[in-house]
Amino acid sequence: MEQRRICPYCMQELEAGEEQCPHCGRELAGRNPSGSLPAGTVLAGRYTVGDIQSVDGEGILYRGVENNGPFRVTIKEYMPLTLAAERGRDCILRPKPGSEVLFKTTRMDFADLYRFIQRITPANGLEAVLDVFEENNTVYAVMENPGGCPLQKWLEEHGTVTPQQACAMLEPVFNGVEAMHQVGLVHRGICPANIRIMDNGRARLTGYATVGLRTAGSGLHEQLYEGYSAPEQYSTAEFEGRYTDEYSLAAVFYRMVCGLSPVPAAQRLVSDSNPKARTVTPSVPAYVSETLYLGLRLKPVERIQTVQQLFRALSEREYAEELSRSMEALDPPAPAPQEPKAPAKTELLSVRNLLAGIVILLSVLILLTLWGLLSHQSERPPEVIAPESVSEAASEPVNENVTLTPDFVGRDYDAEVRNNRSYIDEYLFYVTLEYSDTVEKGRIIRQSPEAGEVIQKGDTVSLVVSRGPQMMEMPDVIGQTQDSAVQELATKGLNATCFTVVNDGSEAAGCVVSASEDAGSMVEVGTTIVLYIAGDVPADAPAESEAPSDTGTPAGGDAAQGGVEYDTD
Repeated sequence: MEQRRICPYCMQELEAGEEQCPHCGRELAGRNPSGSLPAGTVLAGRYTVGDIQSVDGEGILYRGVENNGPFRVTIKEYMPLTLAAERGRDCILRPKPGSEVLFKTTRMDFADLYRFIQRITPANGLEAVLDVFEENNTVYAVMENPGGCPLQKWLEEHGTVTPQQACAMLEPVFNGVEAMHQVGLVHRGICPANIRIMDNGRARLTGYATVGLRTAGSGLHEQLYEGYSAPEQYSTAEFEGRYTDEYSLAAVFYRMVCGLSPVPAAQRLVSDSNPKARTVTPSVPAYVSETLYLGLRLKPVERIQTVQQLFRALSEREYAEELSRSMEALDPPAPAPQEPKAPAKTELLSVRNLLAGIVILLSVLILLTLWGLLSHQSERPPEVIAPESVSEAASEPVNENVTLTPDFVGRDYDAEVRNNRSYIDEYLFYVTLEYSDTVEKGRIIRQSPEAGEVIQKGDTVSLVVSRGPQMMEMPDVIGQTQDSAVQELATKGLNATCFTVVNDGSEAAGCVVSASEDAGSMVEVGTTIVLYIAGDVPADAPAESEAPSDTGTPAGGDAAQGGVEYDTD
């Protein structure tokens, strides 16, 4: 079956082999540089590649069209610059000699990342991933065309905003990042360039990438964002977690209310000179300034741990003050200042005094030993030790028992928590099981208390562990109206995304023409089903039959003869 081909510019159908669109006149040949996919390439039999939008160390982002819609999409191709050899005219991507293993593993990471995101989108605040497939010895991720304006450009045009406005704009992004964290994903690239402001003033997050692209020294040509990437991203030896995205969100918020980005983390690690928000902009409330200070701390253990904590502290003064007090209580005490050294003569006298003291002490010990032997009480334990040990034991737990709750979300309960001595000796676990279509079976979905909250050793930590996805049979919705199909999918626990397709008059307008899953197939509860809805029939579409008018003249107009309408142009 011949693949349908669409012009990526005017979205009109093209004949096979055409290098110039007969509809808009755009040339397809030579638009993209050598080594990339030529404009007009058809992928997976349903997507036409357009111009290159951007290139990073992980791959190429193309503008494109979904041919069955048609509607515009963006297509991300995995093509690591440091690992891939030059591609020939066959479009097959090959690794460089000696890089085969790393090429394959990073390609798998790329596919896993976008498939996970596909499961949780369209989630509020996240750019939706519509499809992930393998072709040309590489992987492609198809995403919606989000529209809107990059936050970076929006801020250049509008200037700073109040903390309340920033919270309202970024709330969807906070929710989207939280959804990623619940399935064990970390974005690592949150910055104004990857956040888009939509027409309604709300923000959406784009710019997904694997850990290799967002970590220095990983083998890929890294892509870090000065002022927004967390300190741990500058070294492969540092572990990255949810607090990494928390740092970046705090940095974005700082930029929105202060008008400038924080000092880059690599520079701060040498000499931390980043001013507090209130110092830059005095109108920023004190609690917001302090929250951003805590969110931008260099050491992850001293930083606000989760995006939920950060957003709530930026939104509520009382919570921000409580969080600040609890984090200050966990800060290690500052070291006592050292006394200045005494002159050399004083040091000499001190040594003599010390020697004299040692001689006196030895004499006292000898006398005590003789006295003990004479009194036959050598088995009696020294009385001076017990009170000191009791006193120390009574005072130590005051500080040592206070800790921060570890981050268990996304971990394998049996392998990483249940049999981990460092956890089971310090906490009691209350575990419940729950179906999840986004979290792998056996992994932890959520916890209480949340990561980073203050907890006493020996307290109970509640964990919700995934039982894996529920499976549901895909209903037959072909021919149903859009509302009816969406409602039926909802009763089965399935989500729906609808796209209108061109209707040549052979389909009933507003009804389902096709779906991304076949009827009767087993799909996970919570899966997003793409429904293709027949659009309205164009006014100039040929009709199957025309009813005669009352005067016997065909309904087409005066230029008709014998019941047939002729073109008079």
